Amino acid sequence: MTNSRSLFKKGSAAAALWARLDPERLPRHIAIIMDGNGRWARRRHLPRAAGHRAGVRAVRRVVETCAHIGISVLTLYAFSLDNWKRPQEEVQFLMKLLREYVRKELPTLQRHNICLRMIGRWQELPTAVRQDVERALRATTNNTGMQLVVALNYSARAELVDAVNALLELHQRNKTWARVGERELEALLYTRGLPDPDLLIRTSGELRVSNFLLWQIAYTEIWVTDKLWPEFGEADLLQAIYDFQQRERRYGGLSPTEARARSEQVYAKMAVSSSCSSAQ
Repeated sequence: MTNSRSLFKKGSAAAALWARLDPERLPRHIAIIMDGNGRWARRRHLPRAAGHRAGVRAVRRVVETCAHIGISVLTLYAFSLDNWKRPQEEVQFLMKLLREYVRKELPTLQRHNICLRMIGRWQELPTAVRQDVERALRATTNNTGMQLVVALNYSARAELVDAVNALLELHQRNKTWARVGERELEALLYTRGLPDPDLLIRTSGELRVSNFLLWQIAYTEIWVTDKLWPEFGEADLLQAIYDFQQRERRYGGLSPTEARARSEQVYAKMAVSSSCSSAQ
């Protein structure tokens, strides 16, 4: 864990926020829907490509900050199956940008001991892209720091379909069938072995999850900002974590305060009942 003096500029908003955080209660896993590159470029009368390049700079800021403060897993929604519907020239540029990122950022990943992981149908990407990704995966596989998970050619519905098909294949091979529970299905998801996200961040103010980690975010805390992704910085990340720490996570049950009050009510009723019985 790096303290704020060495990580954040003295007097900055990030330093002030970091000082207010409880380092023992950081989210273990943060997932981010990075939205708004195109709008950022349009507002500046720039081509969409400029927005995507600015978005890569935001990725660098967030990845390094998460690694420094001790986040265990960071998942970024980079390219969805639906993104193939975009104009061909934009898709080609995004593939080129992805290749640039995995090549140029590899030294940074190594320096911060970050392990890169991909989820989605990324093996179906163009050969050159897939080869660059595979090289980066191999190079960082033994790193023991933060896991950087990139959702690439990803769809949550496709993930569930793939998991179910994997279950069917297991049944056909083993010629046995047992009742399927959550554990069996989770073991075949792209994210197997990873904790579910504690915090989901979405930029650009959109109030939807866009087919992202639908199974895994069942009890995830959601934080939305109107800022566009290229504008998102370390202070925004820390603000999201600070707000996360102010919430009570119930997982379908009662909050600690409510549970305590309920226990006190039950105890009071028992005490009154006992008193009435004694009086009789």
